[in-house]
Amino acid sequence: MSAETTRPAGESYEGEDGAGPRKVARVVLLDPEDRILLLHGHEPDDPADDWWFTPGGGLEGAETREEAALRELAEETGITDVELGPVLWRRRCSFPFAGRRWDQDEWYYLARTTQTATAATGLTELERRSVAGARWWTCQELTRAHETVYPTRLAELLRTLLVEGPRARPVTLDTEIV
Repeated sequence: MSAETTRPAGESYEGEDGAGPRKVARVVLLDPEDRILLLHGHEPDDPADDWWFTPGGGLEGAETREEAALRELAEETGITDVELGPVLWRRRCSFPFAGRRWDQDEWYYLARTTQTATAATGLTELERRSVAGARWWTCQELTRAHETVYPTRLAELLRTLLVEGPRARPVTLDTEIV
């Protein structure tokens, strides 16, 4: 997004003023069968340029990361019956999307739910143009997937989580620059 482009209503790009990366809360949402919910996204003008990712997004105003995680999950999936757990992973990433570069500091929260039906009713205009749906994945399906998934190594991270449980402190993932 160039400096003269107007920002869509509701979009928050914290950190673009050089004060640091955008603060993001993401959710590793597991159902009773230990399947993970991922959203299917793509470039707004190129649906063939696609990937899968965890629900979540940037903090708005003075909200905490926990508040942002729950709000984003509700907006992007309609799922509100969740038990938010600890921060599993932290990562810095930088990637091009929708004509601009996004620099983010992401925290991944573990959450559990029995609610598996999704309804993306609170998407922003940009999300409506770039989110194609949601799917529950087993760890085995994720391991075999040929699609692009973020964060990279998600299948391995999920397998470790399911076998060992959450660590006492968040794991810092490698920085990803796309």
